[in-house]
Amino acid sequence: MKVRPLTIDGAWEFTPVLHGDARGLFTEAFKADVIAETIGHRFDLAQVNLSVSAAGVLRGVHFADVPPGQAKYVTCPKGAVLDVIVDIRVGSPTFGTYDTVLLDDADRRAVYLSEGLGHAFCALEDGSTVTYLCSTGYNPGREHGIDPLDPQLGIEWPTTARDGSPLTYELSPKDTEAPGLFAARDLGLLPQFDDVKQFLQTLS
Repeated sequence: MKVRPLTIDGAWEFTPVLHGDARGLFTEAFKADVIAETIGHRFDLAQVNLSVSAAGVLRGVHFADVPPGQAKYVTCPKGAVLDVIVDIRVGSPTFGTYDTVLLDDADRRAVYLSEGLGHAFCALEDGSTVTYLCSTGYNPGREHGIDPLDPQLGIEWPTTARDGSPLTYELSPKDTEAPGLFAARDLGLLPQFDDVKQFLQTLS
């Protein structure tokens, strides 16, 4: 499995080795030892989520209060999505920036994002299926969102689907009503960079 650090500290891309023949395909989609070596501590799996999205669906930007936050290992076993990791940690050198990875059923990449980071994606094909391995369970009182179309955040979302057709974005009411990045900061919703670092040290 090939590991590539993203431009945001605490996020990585994982590309597995694909073994294919006339029967189909086999790959090791998740390796706990590789994850632990990369992130510096064991990844404790508490919950697995799965979503299915039509082309143009935007989900996110979602994040959870730290501690404990929620680390995620995200894959797309069917279809394709542009996955986006956003640095929402107030005080971080890269606060307000983002990085992207194409997750699809061809290269079978995955992304890991640590506690304190924001996550979103855009589906590029009908029926795109995303799985999220999560370090903590769902806690609605501690989970928040940022408007993925916030112009101050400036995410360059794709405009064409996997088949080349134009995309029409579709968001949930919750994501549509979410505050922008700086509004969320002023409301005190965003994690603090130093608090996140201190919490991650307890996991090492």
